[in-house]
Formats: sequence, C-alpha cells, structure tokens
Amino acid sequence: MQFLPKTIPEIQPEIISVKELPPELVTFDVGGMKCAGCAKAVERQLMQYSGVISACVNLAVEVATVECQPGTVDAEALAKKLTDNGFPSQSRSGENQWEAEATTIERRRQEIRQQIKQLTIALILIILSGLGHVLGTKAPILSNIWFHWGLATLALLLPGRPIIVDGCRSLWRNAPNMNTLVALGAVTAYTASNAALLFPRMGWECFFDEPVMLLGFILLGKTLEQQARRRAASALQALIALQPAKARLVDFKLPSLDLRSEELPLNSTSEVYDPQYIEIPADRVRVGEWLQVLPGDKIPVDGEICEGKTTIDESMLTGESMPVLKQPGDTVAAGTINKSGAVVMRATRTGKETTVAQMVALVQAAQTRKAPIQNLADTVAGYFVYGVMAISVLTFLFWYFAGTHIWPSVLLGHDMGHGASGMGHGVLGIGNQLSITDYQLPITHYQSPLLLSLKLAIAVLVIACPCALGLATPTAILVGSGIGAERGLLIRGGDVLERVHQLDTVVFDKTGTLTTGNLTLTDYLPIFQNSEWDFNSDINVGNKQDVGSTIDGVSGNRQDACSTSDGVSGNRQDACSTIDGVSDNRQDACSTIDSKLLQITAAVERGASHPIAAAILLEAQQQGLPLLAAEDFCTEPGFGVSALVEGRRVFAGNAEWMKQQGVAVATELSGSLQGKTAVYVASGGVLLGVIGLKDTLRPDAKAAVERLRGMGLRVMMLTGDTASAAAATAQQLDLTAADVLAEVRPEGKAMAIAALQAQGCKVAVVGDGINDAPALAQADVGIGLHCGTDVAVETAQIVLMRNALMDVVESIELGRATFNKIRQNLFWAFGYNTLGIPVAAGILLPATGILLSPAAAGAFMAFSSVSVVTNSLFLRRGFRA
Repeated sequence: MQFLPKTIPEIQPEIISVKELPPELVTFDVGGMKCAGCAKAVERQLMQYSGVISACVNLAVEVATVECQPGTVDAEALAKKLTDNGFPSQSRSGENQWEAEATTIERRRQEIRQQIKQLTIALILIILSGLGHVLGTKAPILSNIWFHWGLATLALLLPGRPIIVDGCRSLWRNAPNMNTLVALGAVTAYTASNAALLFPRMGWECFFDEPVMLLGFILLGKTLEQQARRRAASALQALIALQPAKARLVDFKLPSLDLRSEELPLNSTSEVYDPQYIEIPADRVRVGEWLQVLPGDKIPVDGEICEGKTTIDESMLTGESMPVLKQPGDTVAAGTINKSGAVVMRATRTGKETTVAQMVALVQAAQTRKAPIQNLADTVAGYFVYGVMAISVLTFLFWYFAGTHIWPSVLLGHDMGHGASGMGHGVLGIGNQLSITDYQLPITHYQSPLLLSLKLAIAVLVIACPCALGLATPTAILVGSGIGAERGLLIRGGDVLERVHQLDTVVFDKTGTLTTGNLTLTDYLPIFQNSEWDFNSDINVGNKQDVGSTIDGVSGNRQDACSTSDGVSGNRQDACSTIDGVSDNRQDACSTIDSKLLQITAAVERGASHPIAAAILLEAQQQGLPLLAAEDFCTEPGFGVSALVEGRRVFAGNAEWMKQQGVAVATELSGSLQGKTAVYVASGGVLLGVIGLKDTLRPDAKAAVERLRGMGLRVMMLTGDTASAAAATAQQLDLTAADVLAEVRPEGKAMAIAALQAQGCKVAVVGDGINDAPALAQADVGIGLHCGTDVAVETAQIVLMRNALMDVVESIELGRATFNKIRQNLFWAFGYNTLGIPVAAGILLPATGILLSPAAAGAFMAFSSVSVVTNSLFLRRGFRA
C-alpha cells in the first residue's frame, strides 16, 4: 500500500495520508486507421483527453488501450471523440465486451468484402488499360486517348474514391496518412494528363494509365495485407470462439440426474439426457450453481465435477491432445470439451474470471503492449507523411530549377514505364505515352522539365510506406502471441519479448517447479526427551520399557538416539528412523511415538498451505490419525509455522526456525537427513523430533535444463530448502555449487535476483508459489506456472498453462524468434523507405537512367506492407505442431 503525503498549511499543519488508487485501463476498438501515422494521430487525440495517463494503439488489431486516472474518463465520450475525428471507435467496457468483439469482427469482414469489390473493379480497369497498349492499332477503341481518360476517371470515382476522400479528410484534420500520399499522387497524375490532353501545344504526354495502375496496385496490396493480418489474428479469434454461449442450469437434487452410470452414448434415452434444466447464457451463470454438461458440449464455466465421470479435451488450454479423465472432485475449465460422459458440475469461476476469459484478456493485452524497439518507428511515423510531402516538394523544385539544367540528357529518351526500373517498355505494354495527334501510335516525347519534375515528385509520394513502419512490430507480436496461446504460453506483451531476447540467466525455484512438489514422508526421528508431553496413555504395553532406552527391543546398554538430540550417532541405523525399514515385528512403543509425533506436527501444519504441510497432513490421514485440537496459528514464510496444540505452543520448521526459538539442534541430527527436507518439531524449548521428507524431480526437469544450457543460458536453482536437500536435487540436474542458492527466505529471493542483476545478468525466474512472487516481480522476466498460486501467475510476465518445464524452453525460443521477426520487419521497413524514396526522387537517373514511374512506385509501396505481414506469418514455420 502506498501513501501520498499532502500538507495543507492554511487549514491544518499535519500530514494527511491519501490512498493512491491504481490506474484504470480502458480498451477501444478503433477503425479507420490506414497506417502508422493514423495510429500516432489516435494516440495524440487520446492523450489530449483530461485524465488520460498514457495511450497505446495497435495498428494490426485496431485496438487502443488507455491508462487513466480512476473515475476521470468517460469511455463512451472518449470513443465518440475519436469517431467524430474520423476514427470510428467503440469501448469494450462493461458487459458488452464479447458483443463488441463480435461486432468488430463483422465490421472487418465487411471491410474486406468491400475492398475485394473495389479491387475487382480496379483490376478490370488495369486489364482494359493494358490491352490498349498491347493491341495498339488492332483495337482502335481501346488505344484511343479518350478511352484511357475514361478509365482513369472511373478509377478515381469508383475504387479510388474512398482512398481520395479519406486522404483529403485526414489532411484537413492535420493527421495525414498513407491515403493522403496516394490521393495526392493519383490526383496530380490525373490532373497533369488532363492538362496535356486539353492543351496539346504544351508538348506533354498523357499518362492516364498511371492513376489506374497506381490505385490498382495499392488496392491489391491493401487486400493482401488485410488477409494476412486476419490470418495473424486467427489464433486470438479462435480463442475467443472457445467461450461457450449457453449453459444448462439444473437442480442437483432432482432424482432425474442420476449419473452413476459409467458412460452414456450420445444416442442414449436415459433421463439424464432430458433433465429439468433451464438454458441460460454462460456469462449469466453464478458461482455455486449446478450445471449439466452432456457429451460433446463445451464446459460453460470453470467448476468442479460433482457427479458423473467423463474425459475432457483440454487441448485448447494445454495443447495436449489426449483427453483427461475427470471424476467427482476434479476441476474443469470453461471452453474445454466433454468427450464421453454426462456430468453435473458446480460453478466456481464465471464470466471474466474463467481461465479462458483470462487467457483472452492476457493475449489481448499482450497485443497492445509495444516493444521498446518500436519507439523509434513510432517517433518516425508521427512525422513521416509530413516529411514525405516535404521531400516530394523538394524533389520537384530541385529537378525543375536545377536537375534538368545540370543533366539535360535526362529529358531525352526516357520512358516512364511500369516495370521495376521504369526503363524502356512497361510490363503491361510497349509504352505508356499516347500521342495527342495520333492516339493509336505510342510515341516517346521529349519531356519538359516541368513534367519530369512532376512525375518524380509523384513517385516520391506514392513509394513512401508508413504502413510498413506501423505493422512491423504489432504483426510479429500478433503472430507470436497467437502461437503462444495455441500452445499454452501466454506472453504479456512486446516489452516482455524484448527482455526475453536479452536473457542470459534462468533461475528456477525448486519445490513445485523443478520437483513435483508432492513430498513423501521417509523418516521419523522422535525424541521427546525432557518434554512436557505424556505418553503413558498412548503406550499400552504390559511391561512397557522406557521410551528413551528400548524403543526397538535393543538391550539396556544400547546408546539410544531417542534419548537426546546430541545422542544421535551418524552410523546408527535406527528402527524408528525409516518408514520403509519398519519390520512387521516393530514394537508398539515405537509406533505410538511415531504416530504421536506425526499427530502433533499435522496439527501445527494444518495452518499452512506449503507442500510440506500438505504431505504431512496426507500421511496423517492415510494412517487414520485423528487431528489434535490446535488454534492460534502463526506462519513465518521461509521458516515454519507454530500453533497452540492441547494448550502448548508447538513450533514446526527448519533448523534456523528452531535456533530462533532457542532450541538446540545437533549437527549429527541434521546430517542423518542428508539430501532430504527436515521438519523439526519443538515445544517449550525442547526438540520433540524430526520428520524427513523427500521430493521427486519432474520427469522433464533435466531435459529442460540441458536445452536451456544449449541455448547459451546459465541455469541456477533458488530455494528456501536446506543446503543438503538443494544439493541432492542439483546433483541430479548436473548443477554446480555456484549455481545453487539454498536456505533463502522469500524476501531474500528478490534480493538474490537483484544481486545477479547488479552483476549485469538479465535474469528470468521460474516459480509457482506465493514465496516466489517477490522474485518473479524483481526478475527481468518472471515465468509462472499456471498450476501454481494466483499471486505467482499475476506477477509473472509469461504464464505457462501446462504443468511442463519444457514450456519454459519453448517460451524463450518463441520470444527470441518473435523478437527477431520484429527486428527483421523494422530493418525492412526503414531500409525500404531509406532506399526507395531517393530512387523515386531520381538519384539514379543521371548516371544510369533508372527512374520509377508513379505506378511502379505504388506497386513497390504495396509490396512493402505485404512483405512485412508475410514475414511475420513465416514465424509459424518454426513452431509447427
């Protein structure tokens, strides 16, 4: 909790503490964005709204995320402001999130259909224009100049109209975009051709085919780009589609819901398939309500199986194709598919709290968070269109006033073709200029300085591509996060991907992460010497021998380890020490003492949620031991737990915990449990005994560690367990002593990570428990297992839905591959504009005669955007199932 001091001297001199509320996040679907310049304009408009702290706009998915002060921003008013400024918007706040998502998907489909119609018209016009050049005198009508004027006019009025209107509006609103550049180029070319047609004495050639081909190539590129972006977003759309629409609400007490049969076929006529139920929307289900799920149905909400048995396809969550058996008491997640039997479940999490809803929210958030490497592109995009228009004007002025005078040869023998270089004949004909006096014969004219300068200026306008800059990062993140969602790897954003790429160290928690977390009891070492506990009522043997002298029937002169903690010898194998070594003739006295120690420990551990506590309670339950009365529980994270058991304060924890309580623990006693987790139990300053537990390594732990090392990463282990237990696990993983940090408290874990970062390491931490949360937050990248605690999942930047350590490897590989795609896309986007604009401006014209026609420049611009999105889609090649 943070407090903001506020001093008001005029009223009262004291400091008033004001609670600082966390920022509020509002998400919008934003339409009308054509390029990175539009995205930047939307961000500027959002930032101008009072109460907005920050705004982030994703061009690829057309979503804006606004961070604002709580209660200061009206989402609907902000959406209306964007809509009024030419960017139709709708907020995702409230209960209409999924409806808004469906509306957005339908709107995008309509846009694509409209684009395809416009593209079809443009292609027909291009074909007719090309036939005029190919057929020549064989088709006088097609080669007539007025026919080509008509084609250009139709191109501007039909497929080109939305581009021109949007470009002009954007320029009027002081937010020019890609359409502004295309509109300026097409209209200028059309106007110059009209001037040549109406005033033939000027000696200009007509190039009406330029606006036709320019608009056709632009529309082709935009259509391909939209399709590619749709494919890139397909994973998220599939995830959204997994959310069930309906649920069957039932009364679990009805006799018709008899699900004790093993499995029922789909065509069964049992009453279980026709119960008294009410079908309601899945998002209206409340926690605690009973729901029936039939074979083939999707699980409507997160819940727990109450009756029946079935198998569940959880591939949408975990990526595992094999169905999982579910019985009463097992949990199920919304969106998973019931494969075999009819079941009744109780809802535990509904609406936005379900696992699939949280996955959708995480993926959507990830797609709106930018990588820091995108900042340069965003800065450039904000001024890009203005800069291109300025370069276009300078190009015109240079060639008209200086270039044509310095190199007069550029005015002779150069034909502005439609090929890649624009030299000689175009790809669609033998020339691109129609004689004013003889429309049927293509003739190359002497070009005037004005016309050449104008063409070069137009080429500069249309070759520049702000789209490539705007799409470079979001499309790669879109594809990468989609792949992750399909495989149960949830990466929270582009900034995380960049940090993943920089990692050089991976630190694993031990218990529950590298190990299964399912500890088993292996050793009892009861002592009870000089304690206040009375066992006379528990040990009912006729001539009972003294507990401290002959527990296992050894003679009186035997030095017994149960007499005192200092009396434990390292080479003595005690009958009371190993569960597996207890023989059938073990004496009742020893069994009773073991049971009493377990009873006391279980009573204390009942107040903890650690895997150690779970293992001890499970063992007590399996032995049928009644739990002793306990109260006043107190947990010290990283040390142990205490409670009042039968009126006595009992402590259970590690050796350091005992030392703090003034309880002496002999070195030999600790050594007897080498490689195991030791739980010391004490009361009244006296050690009552020790329980040894052992954890097993995860099956894929060693393979994951080896893979990470093969990727050039240093692998370390961080644990609060004893050094001996940590060393035993490290030995199985071939970790050196320098790579193991043991006996570290939860707050010390964050300090240990900070120490590594101070050495210049880029650290990822993998954990699953509450104790790991500080370290996950401190790390450069926190990786949390979804099977762990909610606080660990919330703190982590990468969430692994499957309980598999190999996913750590895959998430890092995916992060690296995605970030590499981002760098490739940005390199291409900057490189294309850096090289393309000078070439279009005529830098190669004096020496080589190479120049680009406006149509060729438009084709290159369309190709640049498509290439960036396509390159992002190639990311899937390396991550095929």
